[in-house]
Amino acid sequence: MNLSDLVAQYGYPAVAVGCVLEGETVLLIAGYAAHRGLLGLPGVLAVALVSSFLGDQFWFWLGRRHGGALVERFASIRRRIPRVQAMIRAHRDALVLGVRFMVGVRVAGPVLMGWSGVPASRFLVLNLLGAGLWAGAVGGAGYAFGEVLERLLPALREVEEGVLGGLAVGAVGLHLLRRWRNRAS
Repeated sequence: MNLSDLVAQYGYPAVAVGCVLEGETVLLIAGYAAHRGLLGLPGVLAVALVSSFLGDQFWFWLGRRHGGALVERFASIRRRIPRVQAMIRAHRDALVLGVRFMVGVRVAGPVLMGWSGVPASRFLVLNLLGAGLWAGAVGGAGYAFGEVLERLLPALREVEEGVLGGLAVGAVGLHLLRRWRNRAS
């Protein structure tokens, strides 16, 4: 079984899991895979929208129920609480819509919004809208990336396995780099 077969077989579940967590890279790769015909773009976008929405709802409710304990546990978050709460009060709707576009706060943002008392009904509506915008923008960017690559490299089909492998290695590398930076700070 080659990498293309793995993507075709496990691509949608990978998108679902990736989008519950910080899934930009996974969704970009899935958009690229949709361009290559390994996945369907409507399916990728639908899975990304639903799993991103449900994941952020989960993180929001986790924050609503256990936010205080989570804040106390992480000193790096505890130091920033006054600033974060002031931002949430001042820009609540924009933050709910845009939190998934902010690298590094994708999970912490909904937790802190739940803990800060953002109304659940408001979060639900804006979260759904934000999930749709995010899925379309990031998945579409991956698809467009494939289009650009194909035009620049007409022989792309011959090196497809290498491109997919490189993207996967790059995604893992970026994830590890982010984790390392977060731990260092």
